Amino acid sequence: MNTKNNKKTTININNNKRPLTLKSTKPISLHTATVLTVLLSLFNFPISNSTLRKPPPLPILPLPSSPQLQWQLNSMSLFLHFGPNTFTDTEWGTGQADPTLFNPTRLNASQWIHVAKEAGFNRVILTAKHHDGFCLWNTEYTDYSVRSSTWQDGKGDIVAELAMAARDAGVELGLYLSPWDRHEVSYGKTLEYNEFYMGQMTELLTRYGEIKEVFLDGAKGGGEKDMEYFFDSWFSLIHQHQPAATIFSDAGPDSRWIGDEAGVAGSTCWSLFNRSAAKIGDTEPKYSQGGDPLGHDWVPAECDVSIRPGWFWHASEVPKSAMKLLDIYYKSVGRNCHLLLNVPPNSSGLISDEDIQVLKEFKELRSSIFSYNLAEAALVNASSTRGRISSSPFDPSNVLKEGIYTYWAPEENQSQWVLYITLQQPLSFNVLQVQEPIHMGQRIIEFHLDILTEDGEWEKVINGTTVGYQRLLQFPSVESKQLRFVVDNSRADPLVSYLGIYMDHFSIASNVSDTISQTYGNGSEILQQTIHNHSQFATM
Repeated sequence: MNTKNNKKTTININNNKRPLTLKSTKPISLHTATVLTVLLSLFNFPISNSTLRKPPPLPILPLPSSPQLQWQLNSMSLFLHFGPNTFTDTEWGTGQADPTLFNPTRLNASQWIHVAKEAGFNRVILTAKHHDGFCLWNTEYTDYSVRSSTWQDGKGDIVAELAMAARDAGVELGLYLSPWDRHEVSYGKTLEYNEFYMGQMTELLTRYGEIKEVFLDGAKGGGEKDMEYFFDSWFSLIHQHQPAATIFSDAGPDSRWIGDEAGVAGSTCWSLFNRSAAKIGDTEPKYSQGGDPLGHDWVPAECDVSIRPGWFWHASEVPKSAMKLLDIYYKSVGRNCHLLLNVPPNSSGLISDEDIQVLKEFKELRSSIFSYNLAEAALVNASSTRGRISSSPFDPSNVLKEGIYTYWAPEENQSQWVLYITLQQPLSFNVLQVQEPIHMGQRIIEFHLDILTEDGEWEKVINGTTVGYQRLLQFPSVESKQLRFVVDNSRADPLVSYLGIYMDHFSIASNVSDTISQTYGNGSEILQQTIHNHSQFATM
């Protein structure tokens, strides 16, 4: 008998288990036994949780839709008011102006788009029809349009020219179609006019390619005919033909009016809103300015303002200065809002040189201040990090990466939420930028920034309320190497996608220290915020 071929090999896998006996025709080598031991051990011992990635935190409702998110990320759009008012030196036309007066002999829609793009605006919105009822396209529902003008012998179509120019330049197009129509005879007859209006809206939404925004308002002069607008039907029609479009009105559904035409948002500004508490043409301005921390709808705010005193071009008016536009930028884009800046073409059909110069200077100011984050090379630590591993996707260093899709997240159930920033050397700065990953919801209620003094003490520099997509806070210049960003209150665990510090050499100090006190009411909830004249710190 060959005992060599009948030898049995026993491998002890676990002392508490029966030995595993394998029949073998020859001895198992030490290497083979080791491999088998390792493989079999995988079935007996769990994988360590420390090697598994922790998923992102749950988003907190409400959340932006995809079109809303794109709209907020763009941050600025250019408004183009143009029509018979440009030639009659009026703001609200009567609807009785002779259409042959409309003759922009040098009209160049490509120039409008070029000016917008060069100034940093990726979207333009045209008043396809203003309150006078004059249409800048060849509508089939009224003769009061470019068809009856002397421009291009009545064969021109400004909406078509602008749509083509925007498409060629990669600029998004939006349209304004005034509900109030002072020319149309059916206005005041609810059913008849709503049919007329939706017919015109359908033309605009189906002839000119992709439309990214439809701008509506409730403007109507005193003593005008009573008129019920079928807004819900209009909204459904817009979303049916242009599902990627956002709809602006006093009450949404996709973006809301900030409540003034100065381009200034409330220093507390939520994208959260209750549409049921708002009515187009009759929404409380303070509610629009502040939004609603308990709101069930995501309806971010749009700040509209004109570069000139009027919305239409007037030869006697001059544009605002670039410094004024920068101040508006801080109080709109810097307060979680989208800036809609009106730049009206003149009677020749071009944007005026003086307006172009201001836009150029405005862009240079923004670039000079915000092109370089002074904290870019800083070391960032946090009071805690979600996942507690060095390679966590929620690492605090994410706050120095541009974009909202990477962010710092703290561990759950923490008593403090702090980011510590250590610069390479002491630096002077007077602007703080903070962003939240708004696709995860708007969370931060209150925060503040400290610096470490030469005495080794933390000193408060600035504190603020909401953040949202972007918050820009100005304060008197300070110098330090070590900073501390503290979230004091939040709707859920706070998430920070970007944090930057900058030096603004241009803004006047008095603009920084101005103070306001605002109260926003929401049922039983009263949000009180007070902004103090700065001494060592300010609330903005």
